[in-house]
Order: sequence, then structure tokens, then C-alpha cells
Amino acid sequence: MILDAGFLISVDRGDEAARSFLEAAKRAGRALHTTHPVVAQVWRNGARQARLARLLSSAVTTHALDNGVAVGLILEASGTNDVVAAHLVITALRLGHDVLTGDVSDIGHLAKVVGPTAPTGHAWPSPATSLAEITPYPGSSTSASMAPDVP
Repeated sequence: MILDAGFLISVDRGDEAARSFLEAAKRAGRALHTTHPVVAQVWRNGARQARLARLLSSAVTTHALDNGVAVGLILEASGTNDVVAAHLVITALRLGHDVLTGDVSDIGHLAKVVGPTAPTGHAWPSPATSLAEITPYPGSSTSASMAPDVP
């Protein structure tokens, strides 16, 4: 599961739903990921963000923006300019995971450009979002239209 800024903010604030989601992910052995650009969106003062720092250092793999060409291509094809969201979609595509996000429509718009193997965006926060509802999407880790440019 790729975590967007909204979920990380929920963790930072000590949200009970986020804590429950993390416990369920741990029990299920679910790998959690985010990106450095997402961390940049939420990080302000490490001295006051102990929960977030603990999560990022112990339970989440953070991915660098090392695929700028693919991110640029998806932005061009979608007619959008949100580098962070496009990088989340590219990272999710590469890893074969879905995205837990506060902006499902933005992720969905970017995912349409990728095609049928695109990740699904799941709403956070949402009382209906449970780990059982979120499964990695089927298919290959690249789509035919993006394959040459997606690592």
C-alpha cells in the first residue's frame, strides 16, 4: 500500500483510525510505502512529530523521486501538474500496490492515463476504508503505454 500525505497526517495527529489501520497492516504482513515528496509535504518539525518519525523509520519504505521522466510523461498525458500525485501513481504502478489517499479523484485521473494496470486510489479518511477492502491490483507492474519509461 502506498500512503499519501493525508494518512501520514492522521498518524502524526494520533488518529485512532490510522492506528487501527497500521495494526491491521502489521498483522496481515502488508508492506507500507510512501515517497520522499509526500514526506516533504507533511514534515515540519521533527521534535513535534514523534509518531510520524517513528512510523517512517520503522514501518514504511520511502521511495525517492528517481523516475522523473515517467512522472513528467504522466503529467503531460493527464494535463495536470501535481508532481507528488504523479510520482505516487508511478511508484504504485512499479510496486504493484494501490494508493491510500485523501484525493481519490486526482489519483484516479492520473491512473486513467496509465491504463488497465493502473493502481486504484482508496479514500482516506473514510470509515469504510479497512485493510480487508484494499488489495493489490492484478496485472503486470507496467502498462503497455508507459512500459518503456517506467523503471
